[in-house]
Amino acid sequence: MKKRFVTIWFHHLETDWFMLRQPALQQIPFVLTAKDHGRLVITAANDLAELQGIKKNMVVADARMILPSLNVLDQLPDLNNKLLNKLGEWCIRFSPCVAIDAPDTLIFDASGCSHLWGGDIDYLATIIKRLNGRGYQIRVGMADTIGAAWAIARYGKSLPVVEPDMQSSALLSLPPASLRIDQDLVERLYKLGLYQIKDIINMPRSALRRRFGQEFLQQLNKALGNEAEFIQPVMPTVPYQERLPCLEPIVTLTGIEIALQRLLTGLCQRLEQEQKGIRTLRLQCHRVDDKVITVAIGTNRASRNVQHLFKLFENKLPTIEPALGIELFVLEAVKVEDLAPVQEKLWEKRGGLEDSCLAELLDRFTDRFGTNCFHRYLPDEHYWPERSIRSSQSLVENITTDWRTDQPRPLHILPNPQPIEVTAPIPDYPPMLFRYKGQLHKIVKADGPERIEQEWWITEGQHRDYYCVEDESGQRFWLFRAGHYDATKTYGWFLHGFFA
Repeated sequence: MKKRFVTIWFHHLETDWFMLRQPALQQIPFVLTAKDHGRLVITAANDLAELQGIKKNMVVADARMILPSLNVLDQLPDLNNKLLNKLGEWCIRFSPCVAIDAPDTLIFDASGCSHLWGGDIDYLATIIKRLNGRGYQIRVGMADTIGAAWAIARYGKSLPVVEPDMQSSALLSLPPASLRIDQDLVERLYKLGLYQIKDIINMPRSALRRRFGQEFLQQLNKALGNEAEFIQPVMPTVPYQERLPCLEPIVTLTGIEIALQRLLTGLCQRLEQEQKGIRTLRLQCHRVDDKVITVAIGTNRASRNVQHLFKLFENKLPTIEPALGIELFVLEAVKVEDLAPVQEKLWEKRGGLEDSCLAELLDRFTDRFGTNCFHRYLPDEHYWPERSIRSSQSLVENITTDWRTDQPRPLHILPNPQPIEVTAPIPDYPPMLFRYKGQLHKIVKADGPERIEQEWWITEGQHRDYYCVEDESGQRFWLFRAGHYDATKTYGWFLHGFFA
C-alpha cells in the first residue's frame, strides 16, 4: 500500500482556544504575550490583530504604537502542547496513526484511510468541517511524503491534495521555507536569488551539500520522497485493529450489531492468515459528542470464531448509549495468542479441556457471571495439603506434577485448618468425639494415622497425623493432630477437609 500523509496546520491554535472560552474576543484584535528579558513579547495574534500589522515576536510596546486599543492577554504555560495532544487524540477517528509536530501541526499517516470517506477530497473536507466546527482555523495538505504535505498546508495556493507520485511537481513553485529549514538558511537562499524550489531542485547534490549543509539536503530529499521519514504517534497503534467510520451517525442497537459483525469478520480473517486467535478484545465507540464508550470481552482460550465472539459481546451491546450517534467504531485485539489448526484423526475424538466447545461454554459463563464464576486447580509440589493445590491461570496450562492418588483426599480442603475440641485415647489412637462450631460429632469409623511432614528445608510447625473419620450420621471428615503426643504438652487437633 502506498504511503499517504496529511498535515493539519493550526495557524491560530492558541488564540482560537481563547476565543472558544471567551466569545467576546472574536470581535476584537488581541494578542498573547510572555516576558522575554524584561519585555513583553507577542507569542500569538488573532486574525484581526494580524490585519492591523501585528505579528508574532513583536514587542507589545511597538504593537500598541500601531494599535493603541490592542487587547493583551497572558499566554498560558505549555498550552500549545496540551492542545495538540488533546486534538491528536480526538483525530484518531480519522487515522489510527496521529503524531504531533510542535508547535502547531498534526501529522496523519493516512495510508488506506481516505477511501472510507469516499476519496481524498471528501476525506480532507470532512476533517476541515469537523475541526472548523470545533472552532479552529486550519489549513491541510495531503501527499505521498510528510514534507510535501507540510509544504502544501502552509504555502500551497491550489488544491490541498497532491496526487500520488506528483510531489516533485507540486513543490516546484513553493518557497525554500516550505522545506522546514532554519530562517537563517532561508535568508541566505533569498540573497542568492533562489526564491523557489524549482531554482534549487536541479542543482548538483554535492554543490547543495557544500553550500547549504547536509541538513538542507536531507529536508529536500524527505520532501521529494528520496529519504524515509517516520513519526511518533500520540497513541501507539495496536497491531490487530479494525476501524469502521460511519457516513451517518449510528443511533440504533441494530446498527451497532451490524458494525460489530463487520469488524469481527475482518479481524478474524486477518488473524486466520497469521494463525493467531483472540484472548482479549475491546470495542470502542466514538460518539459525535467526543465521548468514547468502551466494552471488552475475554476468552479462556484463543479464538477466532466470529459467531462466538459476537455472542460474548451481545450482552454488553445494550449498555452502549449512542446519544447523538456513533461516528466511528474501533475493534482492537488487545491480547492475541498463536492458534494453529490442529490435525484431527478419524479414529480419535477430541475431548476434555482440548474441546473448543467447552472453552466457548466457559467463555459464556464468564461473560455473564464474571471472571470468578469457575476455577481450575492443578497439583503443586508441596507436602502440606493446603499448599499442594494451586489455581490455574488458563485452561491450556499444563500440569507439571501428577495428582496424588495413593491416599484418600477430601473433595473440599479448607485453605486454613480449623481448630476443634477432641476426645481421643492415647497415645496414637483416632479420636472418639470432636466438637466443631458447637456441634458434637460421635465417630463410628476411623482410618489412620497418615503422617505428613513439611519439606526438609522448612522448619516451621510440627508434623501432622491425619485421620479419615466418619460420624454416626454418615458425614466424613479429615482431621489431624499437630506433632507427637506428649502427656506434658497439649497439641492441637484440627479439621482440614470434608469428604463428599
